[in-house]
Amino acid sequence: MVDDKGKNMKCLTFFLMLPETVKNRSKKSSKKGNSSSSSSSSKLPPVCYEIITLKTKKKKKMAADIFPRKKPANTNTTAVQQYHQQNLNNNNTIPAPNWQGLYPTIRERNAVMFNNDLMADVHFVVGPPGGTQRLPGHKYVLAVGSSVFHAMFYGELAEDKDEIRIPDVEPAAFLAMLKYIYCDEIDLAADTVLATLYAAKKYIVPHLARACVNFLETSLSAKNACVLLSQSCLFEEPDLTQRCWEVIDAQAELALKSEGFCDIDFQTLESILRRETLNAKEIVVFEAALNWAEVECQRQDLPVSIENKRKVLGKALYLIRIPTMALDDFANGAAQSGVLTLNETNDIFLWYTAAKKPELEFVSNARKGLVPQRCHRFQSCAYRSNQWRYRGRCDSIQFAVDKRVFIAGFGLYGSSCGSAEYSAKIELKRQGVILGQNLSKYFSDGSSNTFPVWFEYPVQIEPDTFYTASVILDGNELSYFGQEGMTEVQCGKVTVQFQCSSDSTNGTGVQGGQIPELIFYA
Repeated sequence: MVDDKGKNMKCLTFFLMLPETVKNRSKKSSKKGNSSSSSSSSKLPPVCYEIITLKTKKKKKMAADIFPRKKPANTNTTAVQQYHQQNLNNNNTIPAPNWQGLYPTIRERNAVMFNNDLMADVHFVVGPPGGTQRLPGHKYVLAVGSSVFHAMFYGELAEDKDEIRIPDVEPAAFLAMLKYIYCDEIDLAADTVLATLYAAKKYIVPHLARACVNFLETSLSAKNACVLLSQSCLFEEPDLTQRCWEVIDAQAELALKSEGFCDIDFQTLESILRRETLNAKEIVVFEAALNWAEVECQRQDLPVSIENKRKVLGKALYLIRIPTMALDDFANGAAQSGVLTLNETNDIFLWYTAAKKPELEFVSNARKGLVPQRCHRFQSCAYRSNQWRYRGRCDSIQFAVDKRVFIAGFGLYGSSCGSAEYSAKIELKRQGVILGQNLSKYFSDGSSNTFPVWFEYPVQIEPDTFYTASVILDGNELSYFGQEGMTEVQCGKVTVQFQCSSDSTNGTGVQGGQIPELIFYA
């Protein structure tokens, strides 16, 4: 309908029965039954309706629009808090006679039923024997949130059980899944997220599973990468698997030395030992494999002995590229470990020294590792007679990336007055917290090239956050310095942004100075 001003308007139409018509119809009805002939010959008068149309400009609103989410009135605040606490503590029926009036939306009223015995028509005994927890549920709500629950309660093979045992899911993880189904809230914790992912996969709750994977990707580090790799393969999450490999490749030595490495299954161990891009010394790989074998002996209730370590490693031992170790590492490490047989030890020594090398069961080709990328932020460099000088002052710059990378070190300028040696203390910080540092020396040949200085281990850098790169150089000679600095540099698939740092006390900034290069793996 259109009003006199040409604006669209909505109409509400009511059908009203006129009073006189109702009266006449009532009289006619009272005479019914006096005679069959008269009732058949006389007909009731037609019912009259009057149509009334009301004009309105108001848009139809839902409960959430009418009652915006806000804190309840003071009179109800205590009651609301008590009900939320009841959900956490799994208390019994809500005592308030009109608890529904405390919550304006269906979502909030539905959330009251979470972990609540009120109107519960099924109970779950969750957890392994000795660690179970009895949790209430409501079949309709669960069936709406999960196709597995729908089949369980309303499918063709549905069983009418009041209590269902679930021994393979942890109670905390099952509660997290129920909270999502009832409240549309995702509440994840580092110590239960894997178990929650398992529950979400088992009961086909895909959005919760995706949230778990995102949580794991965000919290991914060298300490948990190996465990998450094992779990990601189990849960068939290829994106998470790829992220795990990126961390393991770049921070291989940290990952192999982590406690989590010893918790992986044999199949995951083999996949890591086969990895061509593993960025680690082979002696570190060998020692990590022995640590895993020791824990595996304990898992299998075997005495921890050299023989049993070799037994549980099996053919995986030959995936360790022992012939590619430095001779000192082999002689002082693997050769004296007792894990290798006498013939294997002799053959590997001949492999190092003899012109005619024996055949070995071990893989003899060195791993390719990762090729570091270099982000150069200056368009030119120069030197002058009175700069760049070092007297214990700090050169610093801030940077941010748009993808996760691993900073392996910095490229630094060297002497502009011939060959010289510098002592460099490099440091990487985030919001004042030191993430990595190292003290080393490097030798410059007098050219304007950059010279790499490395951290002990690559440092993981998250996207869209500024980090501070700093160096304190100690040397007698003046050095080259960068000019025409860029605020943004595209390096492969990674975009790096630079900005000045307040830590810089020796003149380095975006436009010029030291730290011309970031060396990283991506």
